[in-house]
Parts: sequence; structure tokens; C-alpha cells
Amino acid sequence: MALTPDTTPTPNGKLAVRKAAEQDVLMREVDEAVRRDQLEGAAKRYGLMIGAALIVLLLAFGAWLFWRDRQENQLETRSEQLVTAFDELEGGALPLADRELAPLATGDGDAASVAAGLARAGIALRDNRRDEAVKIFQAVADNDDAPEPYRQLAAIRLAAAQFEDVQPQAVIDRLKPIAVPGNPWFGSAGELVAMAYLKQGREDLAGPLLASIAKDDGVPETLRSRTRQLAGLLGYDAIEDVDAALAEMEQQQGATPAPVPASAAQ
Repeated sequence: MALTPDTTPTPNGKLAVRKAAEQDVLMREVDEAVRRDQLEGAAKRYGLMIGAALIVLLLAFGAWLFWRDRQENQLETRSEQLVTAFDELEGGALPLADRELAPLATGDGDAASVAAGLARAGIALRDNRRDEAVKIFQAVADNDDAPEPYRQLAAIRLAAAQFEDVQPQAVIDRLKPIAVPGNPWFGSAGELVAMAYLKQGREDLAGPLLASIAKDDGVPETLRSRTRQLAGLLGYDAIEDVDAALAEMEQQQGATPAPVPASAAQ
């Protein structure tokens, strides 16, 4: 008959278990102390750097907020000054408008500075200061930071100002990429390109381009009417709606004063 083993802990066994438990607690305390020392060391070693970095980030963020607020205020102020200058320009006070536009035209390519520069160039043309106007138009047209519509407008105005002084091919090369249907400046650029073609004697290219402008509903009516007549003179039909064209001709004739008879004049 087998005997059941006696599992009753002896005094020596109880002592061993207690020592093992005490050893485990001691090791945990040592590990915690080591980790605490490591954290304190890391804090002492990197805390100053981390704190300095946080301060730099906060200062940079604050500076960015200040810069943005200042830019918005400056933009609002410049816009108001630009509107005032345009009002003076519309009222015919060219010297005053030019003085008000001068400081606005010194920007780095933003819309306000470019618009001010183009307006100053227009004033220069009206004052027969063509060289000054050409210089401004050239600067805007070549400014990669300027908005694309303004650059295209400057290229058109430059080509018009230099039309009689440059080779026709120079006008064609500059404006042909703009003189395409769908472009906001198609009518103005296309007309100049067509005139350059005519100077080269290339009526076969000028006529279809003029007819295309005359048929484009997005082109101002005065320009459409002019190019329609030019296309007709070159033998190209630019009339899509005959009735509308006849009505327009009658309207134009009705706006023209009738000649005064000789008897009435006497």
C-alpha cells in the first residue's frame, strides 16, 4: 500500500519561500530605482533641449500668426488704396492717380502691385511716354510671380505698343499661344496676330483667324463687329446669323446722323 507524500511545509521550506519573496520585492525596487535614475538622467540631459525646442516652436507659431495678420491688414489697405487710385483715374485725374499708384506698384508680383503697374503703364501711354509704358509691360509679362491673366494682358499691351517697331513675326510668336479660342484674351490677342499676318501678306492665315474671332460669343461685340468686317473684306464669311447681322447693321445706320440736304444747309 503506497503512502501519500507529506506536503506539510517544514520550517526550512517556509524560510526559503519567504526569502524568495523578499528577494523578488528587492529586485523590483532596484529595477524601479534604476528606471527612475535613467529618467532623471534623461530629463537632465535632454530636458533643456526639449524645452528650448518647444519655446522656439511657440515663438515661430506666434510670429507666423503675427505675419499673417499683418499681411491681411496690408492687403486690405493696399486694396483700398488701389480702388481710390482707380477712382481718380476714372475721373481723369491722371497725375494724382499716377502718384497714388506708384507705391502700390512696387510689390513682388501680387495682384494689387501688378494691376497698379499696368495702370501706370496705361497712364504713361496716354502721356506719350511710350518707352516707360513698354518697360512696365515687359516687366509684367516676364514676371513669373505675376498672375497669368495679368501677364497675358501685359503681353498684349506690349505687342500693341510695339506693333509698328518690331517684326510681325515677333508679335506672332509672343501672342499666338494666347490667341486661341477659350482664352479670355482670345479676341484682343487674335486681332493683333491677324494684323501681323496681314503685314506679312499671309491673308490665308489672317482671314480665318478674324472669322473665328467674329464668331466667338465670348468676344466683346465691338471687336466681333470689327473682325467680321475685316474677314469679309478678305473674302471669309464670318456671319453665322444673317438676321442678327442685318439688325446690327440697321442699328448702326440708325445711330448715324443722316446727311443734311444742301438746301437745308443754306
